[in-house]
Amino acid sequence: MGFADMDVDTIWMDGDFVDWDDAQVHVLTHGLHYGTGVFEGVRCYDTERGPAIFRWDEHLDRLYDSAKPYDMEIAHDREELTEATLELIRRQDLESCYIRPLVYYGYNSLGVSPGDCPTKTMIACWPWGAYLGEDALENGIDVMVSSWRKHASSQVPTNAKTTGLYVNSLLAGEEARQNGYREAIVLNKEGHVAEGPGENIFLVRDGEIFTPGLAQSILDGITRNTVITLARERGYTVNDEAVISRGELHTADELFFTGSAAEVTPIKQVGNVSIGSGTRGPVTEELQKAFFDLVERRTDDHDEWFTYIDEEQ
Repeated sequence: MGFADMDVDTIWMDGDFVDWDDAQVHVLTHGLHYGTGVFEGVRCYDTERGPAIFRWDEHLDRLYDSAKPYDMEIAHDREELTEATLELIRRQDLESCYIRPLVYYGYNSLGVSPGDCPTKTMIACWPWGAYLGEDALENGIDVMVSSWRKHASSQVPTNAKTTGLYVNSLLAGEEARQNGYREAIVLNKEGHVAEGPGENIFLVRDGEIFTPGLAQSILDGITRNTVITLARERGYTVNDEAVISRGELHTADELFFTGSAAEVTPIKQVGNVSIGSGTRGPVTEELQKAFFDLVERRTDDHDEWFTYIDEEQ
């Protein structure tokens, strides 16, 4: 579904609510040419207590931290960004949505150095279902190991969620889709498993859970952290600094992706090799259920992770 098919009409830009079609930038905007922007992807869920943003504070933490390596001074404090987001959701009467804050160097000059280019901020939100398809959550997806490698943290700050770095994700994901797969797995420069184009990855073997650590050039995913917490609360041993070889993917009992967009998505096949029974495995299913019970507030656990829209009025 494209934006033209959605009932959304407002975007917040640098302190003002503007009509969706009027939310524009100059073609010589620095961030458009050099990828000098940082962003977040956040979900608001329709819960039994009304719409609620999941782990908004942690997403804001990462947004401000991502700006630091690029010397971006965000001109709006956390309270202003929070209130703008809540009001944006209220104005459009959204029960659930995906939220995209973006901070970028704007229009002034076009040297590689941003110089005096202003730091601009915008927030948009819109309805967005399952990122990899509704069927993927239950049946899993098939993936391929991409020929494109993940950039190293010695080259760029891999734990900053930077717009320009997602060219790497685009290449890996499109390579997979052109070869008939739903998504890709990306290796780091050493040849170890890093992550998906927009997801962290988990491996289950003999009842234990493994996921690559930050040293493997991954983004420190907030959904990743959530699933690690949920798994440990259920008694699983989780190695969150794992080094996973490409070959271990094929011998895993289960594999799954996590991400704000992907949520908890099982992987049923890597290349031409079925993973486990070729369906969603029992550990993945348990953690997926725990995740959705949490975010849809069918449990009172971790209420501190939620910002309720109606209660902020």
